Amino acid sequence: MAQPQQPPPGNMTGGGPPPPGRMPGNFIVFGPRANCTLDLCPVEMSVYGYRPSLAANGAFIALFTIAAMIHAYLGIRWRSWWFMSCMVTGCFVITLGYIGRIMLYYNPWSFAGFMMQIILVGSGPVWFCGAIYVTLSKTVTFLSPAYSRIPPRLYIWIFIPCDAIALILQAAGGALSTTSSGASQVGVDMGIAGLAFQVATMTIFSTAMVDYMVRYLRSPTARADGSIIQVLGVRLRLFFVGLASATVLILGRSAYRVEELSKGYSGPSIRNETLFIWLEGVVIVVATYLLCIGHPGIVFSKCRQGRPESTDKIAMSNVRLSSRSPENRV
Repeated sequence: MAQPQQPPPGNMTGGGPPPPGRMPGNFIVFGPRANCTLDLCPVEMSVYGYRPSLAANGAFIALFTIAAMIHAYLGIRWRSWWFMSCMVTGCFVITLGYIGRIMLYYNPWSFAGFMMQIILVGSGPVWFCGAIYVTLSKTVTFLSPAYSRIPPRLYIWIFIPCDAIALILQAAGGALSTTSSGASQVGVDMGIAGLAFQVATMTIFSTAMVDYMVRYLRSPTARADGSIIQVLGVRLRLFFVGLASATVLILGRSAYRVEELSKGYSGPSIRNETLFIWLEGVVIVVATYLLCIGHPGIVFSKCRQGRPESTDKIAMSNVRLSSRSPENRV
């Protein structure tokens, strides 16, 4: 392989990333017209300053693909259509994003690969949030709405629109960065705004979720003989642990992405692959599989007793099931 041609002095400063656009010596290092290759330019001139790990990104693609298949199976088995749709869509979107990172392994200056991973890896967990928000609404209705400070349906009417706003802002920011070849700070700012809005939404949601769980588990309804918590036992506890843990992980990951993009496409965090692998990749993989444990079918199917109703219909029946006998909880 030919030795890389070193760019003229002044192209890079202090080992940091080059600014997007054209560099002296007719090198274009960022944007759809980028003409650098591994034969011509050192990888430090790319936006990330490294070649993304082929092994790590390949592993993430495999893990999210397997997770999508598991969620599809569980969704069909337990007829949890909304939860399944959100989880499978999120896994698919994130998988495409990691394909973009593999494109960057072969060509660190691939603008298409960069935008794929920025938009898709970044926005994929928003779909998981949609699954979580609706699941808590259904759970509150299923267990006992009396212990929620928010009416169950308002969880959907408040948090799903907020989820959509976060998704739109992140997608619009990525699209603007694409059309401006990454030179527009507005696109970066919109992406950060979407992530920050997601963090704020999830913080409020997490507070409401913890408040409800504590109030319900301490209530006379939960402790009464024949209560749902006694009928479900370990199932309900695993469900709560899976749902709550996944929520905390996604919240922490979103906070990391806000910090990562706070300096735009030239900050130190965006060029730290180890941080990305652990705080983006590993965290979201774990959250995805925790949502197999925090799957609504684990709780609702136990009380359905094999009947053909969907878990969506069971959970949204708007009946205080905790006041009914176990054999009628369907």
